[in-house]
Amino acid sequence: MNALTEFFNTQISFIQKFGVAYLFGALRTLELSAIGVVFGFILGLLISLAALSNNKILKKLSKAYVEIIRGTPMLVQLMIVYFGLSSIIPESLGILRNKILLCSMAVSLNSAAYIAEVIRGGINSIDKGQMEAARSLGLNYKQSMKEVIIPQAIKNILPALVNEFIALIKETSIVFTVGVSELMFVAKAASGSQFNAVRPLLYVAFVYFILTYSLSKFMGKLERRLNVDKN
Repeated sequence: MNALTEFFNTQISFIQKFGVAYLFGALRTLELSAIGVVFGFILGLLISLAALSNNKILKKLSKAYVEIIRGTPMLVQLMIVYFGLSSIIPESLGILRNKILLCSMAVSLNSAAYIAEVIRGGINSIDKGQMEAARSLGLNYKQSMKEVIIPQAIKNILPALVNEFIALIKETSIVFTVGVSELMFVAKAASGSQFNAVRPLLYVAFVYFILTYSLSKFMGKLERRLNVDKN
């Protein structure tokens, strides 16, 4: 009984000491992931449209971008963006050397490659008759894509976008390597303070699980809602 009481007292003491830090670390993780999905979606949309265009140069460039990003580790991309841009941006533009900004850029560039493929698949899933019907109504290609095809494609790929957000929540843990105070950074700091590597990591694993599980449940409800709307 005494051992159990001591165990719970130890956990309560740890939470009291590092709970706020874990909370802010989780918020920073969500911030980086959200930025990655939003700007990754914008860039991914442009890349997917380039891949579907009739311009051979744009198609090759978009394919090369996707293959390079998907074929290299995110950690390597982070290091290239972070240290590469830090070395060429003058100190007078210090705001552009902000850690969060540079890490967000790296995450967005990585996410864009995966989202581009998701969007391309979503656009290709739309029946070709939709484009033909739009063109028959007098819309040009750009108007047809903007008003008819892309809205339907986005509706179809929403679950996949949520999945990408979930994946980014876990993948952004690598930004602790450049000193960004997200969840893993907090866990490493707590490990050094407590001289215990396991407990802080167990807590950070629990926080990651709560975040991803909550989004997974949301995605399940979203899919059911979309299926109902389709029927």
